[in-house]
Order: sequence, then structure tokens, then C-alpha cells
Amino acid sequence: MQHGVQRYLIIRCENANRHYTTEFVQQLFAEEGKGEFSTRINVLGHAQQGGNPTPFDRNMGTKLAARALEYLITQAKEYVDLEKCENKAIENDTATLLGLRGRRVVFTPVEELAGETDFDHRLPLDQWWLKLRPLLRILAKHNSTYYTEAMDVPEIEGEMD
Repeated sequence: MQHGVQRYLIIRCENANRHYTTEFVQQLFAEEGKGEFSTRINVLGHAQQGGNPTPFDRNMGTKLAARALEYLITQAKEYVDLEKCENKAIENDTATLLGLRGRRVVFTPVEELAGETDFDHRLPLDQWWLKLRPLLRILAKHNSTYYTEAMDVPEIEGEMD
């Protein structure tokens, strides 16, 4: 931090240590920082959805993390000049979010996502999965009728059956 770096990331596995909890690590850094920096906690994944992660969840997390690190390294090599201490990442494709589009893991520019997002409700404008609700009710053995609009889910560009 003495050389200007202002951001750090600590990643902790949910079963790393029963004494060094996420909250403990956060409080430790907050106390030791003595106001020099702020600390925040962001618990991701299965904790928000309930239950323990499955092997699929762990595999997907590993793939996403590997893809993100690969992208960061590529971006750093392309846009950061270490000799001049310059960051030349000013193009739209340098501010991206990683996610799934169909079956593909892709980086999407934030500006592109802004046009697809309802910020007031924090939802995408196209909630294609809502059309599947009637089918899900049938599969859950609710007394429902099947609406044909569930079959009108648009194809995602580049996805193959």
C-alpha cells in the first residue's frame, strides 16, 4: 500500500478454518488497518442460493475463476505499461463482466449490459426464464395448464443443440 496499490482481494473457502471465519478475517484487517483502508465482505454462490455446493458448482466455479484470471493476465499484458506506470485500458471491451450466455462463458462489455438491464429493479429486461414457469408448475405437479409461449424462448446466438 505504500507504493500506491489500493485494492486487495482475499478469497476464503467456506471450510478453510473454523476459527478464522470470514467475519474474523474482515475484523482483523479492519483493526490492523487503523482507518488506512476499508474492508468489505462479499459471500458468493451457494450461500445465496442455499445448500452446499455440488461437484458441478465447484467445477463451474473453478472454470469461471480460471477464465477470469486468464482474461486479467491478457488484459494486463495488453494495456498496462509497467515501465511508464500507465494503464491504457480505455476501450469498452476492457470493462467487462464474466457470465454464461447459453452454454458459453463470455465476457460482455458493461456498456452493452447497460442496455439490457432494468436498473430500478436490478433485473435483466428480457427474463426469458419466466416463460418456463407454467412448465415448472406441471413438473412440480401443480394443477396448471401448459402455455405454449414457453416454447417461444429465443435461441441464443452461437449456441448449438
